[in-house]
Amino acid sequence: MISERGKMQRIYLELVLLAIGFVRSDVAVTRAQDPLVVNSKTIALKLENSRVRVLEATLKPGDKEKTHSHPAYVIYVIAGGKVRTHGTDGSVADAEFKTGDVIYREPVTHWAENVGNTTIRLELVELKQ
Repeated sequence: MISERGKMQRIYLELVLLAIGFVRSDVAVTRAQDPLVVNSKTIALKLENSRVRVLEATLKPGDKEKTHSHPAYVIYVIAGGKVRTHGTDGSVADAEFKTGDVIYREPVTHWAENVGNTTIRLELVELKQ
């Protein structure tokens, strides 16, 4: 027969293991949606520290990204063009990035495609908590 203390220790251990499982699955999902991982042909790491991660995205005409996520971030448009963004909720939005634009965006999971005839180049500054 298991004592009350033994039961509490077992429940505590099960909760810890459950929590570790959630953390590990969150890491896997985050990595699976990391633009550097899923879009390695179009996105390059320029800088990373404890406060920001800076990415450079290059989308040639017709390029389509895979679904990925960003925390809150700032976009600086090096070379503009026409882009279509697809949200995970099914929303689709067309936009034109103009060279020199600076845009703030809230956290998002999406994918984009270059629907114009120019190569789009962007610096993305992801903000860390």
